Amino acid sequence: MPLVSLLIAVWSLLAFAPCALAAEPIRIGAIVSATGPAAFLGEPEKNTLAMQAEAINAAGGLLGRPVEVVVLDDETDVNKAVLAADRLLKKENVVAVVGPTVSGNTLAVAPKFVAARVPLVSCAAAEKIVRPVSPWVFKTAQSDRLAVARILSHARKQGYNKLAILTVSDGYGQAGREVLKELVPADGFTLVADEVYGPKDTDMTAQLTKIKGASPDAVICWGTNPGPAVVAKNRVQLGMATPLYMSHGVASKKFIELAGEAAEGLLLPAGKLTVYGQLPDADPQKAALSAYAKAYEARFGVPASAFGGYAYDGLMLVARAVADAGDASPAAIRDSLEKVKGFAGITGVFAFSPEDHNGLTADAFVMVAVSGGDFRLLPGE
Repeated sequence: MPLVSLLIAVWSLLAFAPCALAAEPIRIGAIVSATGPAAFLGEPEKNTLAMQAEAINAAGGLLGRPVEVVVLDDETDVNKAVLAADRLLKKENVVAVVGPTVSGNTLAVAPKFVAARVPLVSCAAAEKIVRPVSPWVFKTAQSDRLAVARILSHARKQGYNKLAILTVSDGYGQAGREVLKELVPADGFTLVADEVYGPKDTDMTAQLTKIKGASPDAVICWGTNPGPAVVAKNRVQLGMATPLYMSHGVASKKFIELAGEAAEGLLLPAGKLTVYGQLPDADPQKAALSAYAKAYEARFGVPASAFGGYAYDGLMLVARAVADAGDASPAAIRDSLEKVKGFAGITGVFAFSPEDHNGLTADAFVMVAVSGGDFRLLPGE
C-alpha cells in the first residue's frame, strides 16, 4: 500500500503497535493557510497532513492509539491564526501543533504555545522563529541563511569574488537582503552593488544597468514570482552575460514558465524534492522523497511541493518524538523532539539540539540549473 510504504520508507525507527485503534486518540493540532493569499503554501500542507494521518493510522497508530489531526485554516490572517491557536489549546486539547504556514502568523502565536507549554513545529521560514531558541518552538522550513550559504559555496568554487545583489522590497526580500549583506563580506566576497525592486515592479532594467556598471562576477536575485522572472528577461534584453543566481523562492516550474527562455542557465538552491529523481541512490532522503512525491500526486492529482513537505516533516517529527518517548504528553514530546537526530524527511535530515530548533544544515539544499525548460541537478551536488 503506497501510503504505508511511504511511512515506513521515511521512518523505519517507529514501532507501531498492532491494535484495533479503539483507544483514546492522540490529538495533534495544525494551523495552515489553506485559503487567502498564502493558500498556494497552505493547501499542500493541509493535504499532506490528511494523507499522513491516514498513513500513520493505517500502520497501527502511535503507542497503540489512533492519531487525530485537528486542522484549522487561518485564512492567511494573523488574527485568525491567534483565534485558531486559542481554540487548539483551550478546546481541542492537542498535545502538539504543526504550523502555522507563514512566518508572521507563527511569530504571533508562538508565545501562546510557550505559555501553555505545548510544542509548536512551524512550517514557516523566518529565522526569528527559532533564533533565539525558545524551548517549545521548532520549525521545519530551511532558513534563508542556509540558502545563501549554498549559493556562496558554489560561487567560491567558480572563483567569483565581486558579487551584486538585487532583492525585492517585501518581507521575504528584506530578510534575504539582511542575510546576504551579512554573509557576502563575511565569506570573503566583495559586495559591489546592492539594488532593490518593488514587488509590483514590471521593469528592472534600471537596477540591472547599475549592476552591470559595477562589473560583478555574479548577481544574486532574491525574490518570489513574478519579479525574478522579469529580472531574468531584462538581463537578456540588456545583453548581460554575468551569471545570475536566484533564491529558493523560485524553485518551481511556475518560474520557468514565467521566465521562458530567459530562465535557461540560471542557478539556484532548491530543496531536494525539486530534483528527487536525479539524486544518487545513496542520498539519505531519496526513498522518502520518492515515496512522498508519488503518493501525493496519486492522491491529489498534482505534483508534491516543498511546502507540503514542511507539514510532512512537522507531523512526522512529532510522531517520531511520541514513539521515541513512549509518551504522548506535551512535555515528553518537547523533550523528545529536542533529541531527534538523523531524521531523513522531505526538507532535509533533521538533528535538533537545545541550541538548534531548526536542525538543518546547508545540505538541505542542492544547487540546480535551469536547462531545457527544467531543473537539473548540478554535478557534484
